Amino acid sequence: MEYISSMISAMFTDRLWIWTAIAGAIFSALFIAYMRDTRAAVWVYGKWDAMIDFFRDRYGWTWLNQDLGAWRKVHPQLTKEIEDIKARLDKLEQK
Repeated sequence: MEYISSMISAMFTDRLWIWTAIAGAIFSALFIAYMRDTRAAVWVYGKWDAMIDFFRDRYGWTWLNQDLGAWRKVHPQLTKEIEDIKARLDKLEQK
């Protein structure tokens, strides 16, 4: 019985970092999922974007430039709607 209790004790003391890493990852994922659409998250993202722009402009890091058409890849449904509206507008202007 003593062997089993020492083995259980060793399992939890020697491998505590595994359990804390798993718990930390789960809580981080939950926090990010909750905070994603809040005003605080939008503010933090704005500050992060401004900082990245500062470094890009100051040091000439062109690899931080964003692709101008990147939003089309991120929002394919919006891109399709815009293209449909543009096609309809072109068709109406031709009449």
